[in-house]
Amino acid sequence: MALLRRHWSHCNDKEFSMAPQNMFRRLLRGGADRRKQPRVQARSGACVMVVDDSATIRAVFSKMLIQDGYSVITTESAEKALELAYSERPDLIFLDIVLPGMNGFMALRSLRHDERSRDIPIVMISGNVQATEQFYVQRFGADDFMKKPFGRAEVFDRIRTLVESGRMMPRHPDLHRTAAISSMSEEEMAAIPDVALREPEGTLENASDTLEPPSQ
Repeated sequence: MALLRRHWSHCNDKEFSMAPQNMFRRLLRGGADRRKQPRVQARSGACVMVVDDSATIRAVFSKMLIQDGYSVITTESAEKALELAYSERPDLIFLDIVLPGMNGFMALRSLRHDERSRDIPIVMISGNVQATEQFYVQRFGADDFMKKPFGRAEVFDRIRTLVESGRMMPRHPDLHRTAAISSMSEEEMAAIPDVALREPEGTLENASDTLEPPSQ
């Protein structure tokens, strides 16, 4: 019996000492398994509108989305974004909060109040602390929020969430990804960074006009 206890104790000590190594191996296997899983995407050719007053942010978005088979329209102002939303009916809008003139919150309210655009999925984006805090307090009727800086993982995670919730049509798994047609050359595309860093932004003007969330 004493020999059995010593053997059991030895096995337990060995198992305990190996536990961190086994956990590390499981984590590595889990990460590899996740990388093998196909990324959930919206339908090929879906139109995504990017509204941001930074030319760099617009370029980064365009590169990411075009390479994954989406068509992209961009604008630097909320006023122009409303016109494009009504005429082009994009499948998704990434809308910056701090913009010159009409800010993103006011544009969101207008989009949600108009029957031509009220059902378009909208992801708000900002690196402005005041705007970020205000969004999380009010929610404002947007589908999601993305904080600057961001990279490919953050962008496509928002799209995955919208597809899985039924807000965007999924891409057929048998269709190969094809890059959308772009007016940029390969050299111009390669020069665009893969991560959108936060750039200096102005203050959120007319904040008192945005405190009422848009109707759903």
